[in-house]
Amino acid sequence: MTFDYLLKRAAALVRPGRRALLGIAGGPGAGKSTLAGHLVRALNGDGEPWAAQVPMDGFHLADVELDRLGRRQRKGAPDTFDAAGYAALLRRLREDEDDVVYAPGFERVLEQPIAGAVPVPRTARLVVTEGNYLLVRDGDWARVRTYLDEVWFCELDEAERVGRLVARHERFGKDHETAVAWAHGTDQRNADLIATTRDHADLVVPGSLAPHTAAEARTEGGPRVG
Repeated sequence: MTFDYLLKRAAALVRPGRRALLGIAGGPGAGKSTLAGHLVRALNGDGEPWAAQVPMDGFHLADVELDRLGRRQRKGAPDTFDAAGYAALLRRLREDEDDVVYAPGFERVLEQPIAGAVPVPRTARLVVTEGNYLLVRDGDWARVRTYLDEVWFCELDEAERVGRLVARHERFGKDHETAVAWAHGTDQRNADLIATTRDHADLVVPGSLAPHTAAEARTEGGPRVG
């Protein structure tokens, strides 16, 4: 498996007259967002963008709501997201009836969702969406898979995944002790759940496969459609 193979497989999901949706699932720190970003940048190249990235993380519940529900210490668990809202967005993207669809983003410094942060224009014929729970079959999460053409599972060596996760927590403001505790506590419980969904994926992708820089991704010369 190569990055070029992934580019061609992603592009092949697009058919004339319909938008395609590709999901990338995996545990916290596995490299989902990195892989999705490199795919989209490489596919778009230097021409008119026809691929877009939409993160599941924009559907985190705000801290004020997590406090009301008593779930703030489990932030990142399945029931701390608006799964129904995420599924509704995917349905709207699949229906492909609007000139532009605005999706929420997620600000890691604030650790809060940001409404209307990700525009998806009608010209985006492939939407790559990444998140932890795309393959979960319980509750409102079960609706997510019905709107996705394929779901890939991003998998990384466990020690490297946890190390990356600790470093990310520190980069966005947690001290080392808190970062380690969160990675081995809340994050690990979520990762254990996500691992049980691996066998439902259409493809398992090594998290180390994505290029390390955007420049590397551009040199792959990804395929185009339309």
